[in-house]
Amino acid sequence: MPPETTWPHDPERGFELLARVRHGRVATSMRALPFLAAARHIVAGGRLLLRLHRGYGYHLACAGSVVAYGADNLGPGARGTHWSVQCVGTCAQVEPTAAELELFGPAPHFADGERFEPVYLRVDPQLVTVHELRDA
Repeated sequence: MPPETTWPHDPERGFELLARVRHGRVATSMRALPFLAAARHIVAGGRLLLRLHRGYGYHLACAGSVVAYGADNLGPGARGTHWSVQCVGTCAQVEPTAAELELFGPAPHFADGERFEPVYLRVDPQLVTVHELRDA
């Protein structure tokens, strides 16, 4: 019999780690198929705010749905402890405050050759998991 699976639910640690990186991936389904999209994120007020390109239309599948958002420090040149965070929760389209816009910083000028038009989403976390690999 396999061991019981436990989820390392740790919102504080998860948001602390998410604040260390700027980008991740949002996952949901579109037309009954799963998809991932890269997004810029910030942590503000115990919530996760995302910035995506409106031209892709991905925000239409995310808003009003449950989404997963993941980010990590994995990749070439990563040293020491490797970590990955996943935040699952309900998603809504929002207008960020001036302070939140400042935290996002400047938006890209182009996305796949067209002018980048930002759209913002808020994820209200229901589950935040953290996985850490040490001595890698």
